[in-house]
Amino acid sequence: MKKSIVSLSVMGAVLALGSSAAFAAPDWSKVPKRDVQVFHAGVTPIEWVMKKSDHSGRVGLTKGESCVGCHEEKGGLNFDMKRLASKDLEPVGTPKTMNFPVTVQAAYDKDNLYVRLSFKAPAGGADHGDKDNEVKAAVMFANDKVNVDAGGKTVSGAQVGCWATCHADARTMPGADDKKTKYTKDGAYELMQWKSGKGAKAVDGSVADSRKMEGGSAGVKAEGDNKGGAVTVTFTRKLNGTLAEGKAVPVGFAVHADKASGRFHHVSMGYTLGIGTDGDIKAVKQ
Repeated sequence: MKKSIVSLSVMGAVLALGSSAAFAAPDWSKVPKRDVQVFHAGVTPIEWVMKKSDHSGRVGLTKGESCVGCHEEKGGLNFDMKRLASKDLEPVGTPKTMNFPVTVQAAYDKDNLYVRLSFKAPAGGADHGDKDNEVKAAVMFANDKVNVDAGGKTVSGAQVGCWATCHADARTMPGADDKKTKYTKDGAYELMQWKSGKGAKAVDGSVADSRKMEGGSAGVKAEGDNKGGAVTVTFTRKLNGTLAEGKAVPVGFAVHADKASGRFHHVSMGYTLGIGTDGDIKAVKQ
């Protein structure tokens, strides 16, 4: 009996070590950092982006350019923030901080991708609709079928980022259906989100013909802490679906700060995550 107990104890220790090794966090001190600016976009859905009279950048998009290729300069953004804060583009009210940097790091092993986000979550938001979560952070990955019609020309999800999911008829947009969530007309995004609320589960979802906050197959895990507004979130998910070694995948980031809900988030433009290959953000193998 004693031998059996000892054997079981040893086996349990071995299994525990194996499990720990399988999900061991990367050595983040050896992972490159990339600052990405997130900003409050107001009521600028994909329909606004693709209307020349509203957004002159539509011309560049139809020529194959990307939003980030035009708007990111020396690590910052060249937006007219006063225009974004105008009543036309934000009728409800803008946050005191219109944009801020999020530090992104990414690593992977044979089974998993790890994404780490670090940022200072600003106060002074105009919306406080999520009473349960002081902060939320999300990452979205687009497959290569995400496309937007630009008057007979096709614009890809890699060019416009998560804007392919944001439509004028989705909830929290002016006069829209409060039950209609974000969606795509072609292709799909994989979605993972961390919520700061006590007991909140990591979101493993998707955005296709509708947004689903569960039912994904990425096995998403998320750990985070908020120390006086200094937030660090680490996501772990399987290398499957849209993601594979040697592939550059369109990726976007969003932060809901100060209990914000719905569209009252700060979002990034579309970037590429290179998994063992070139990309705006490079995931290194560990």
